[in-house]
Amino acid sequence: MATEPDIIDARGLKCPLPVLKMERRLAAMPPGATLIVLATDPMAKIDIPLHCQQHGHAHRLATEGEAMRFEIIKG
Repeated sequence: MATEPDIIDARGLKCPLPVLKMERRLAAMPPGATLIVLATDPMAKIDIPLHCQQHGHAHRLATEGEAMRFEIIKG
């Protein structure tokens, strides 16, 4: 039975805040859990995928209007 993914709404926040919020939430989640991060800071497009690569999390980026939507699966 799949559970709804956690969502962090980091729209309007400047980096590194979206990454810090993501890191804190992922630390409390079990491997395989999904986290959605919504962000508007252009630096998030670089910082979030880099963090995911460095820590072994799968990620996918999509756009929702003005926001970027990162779907992260904890490694």
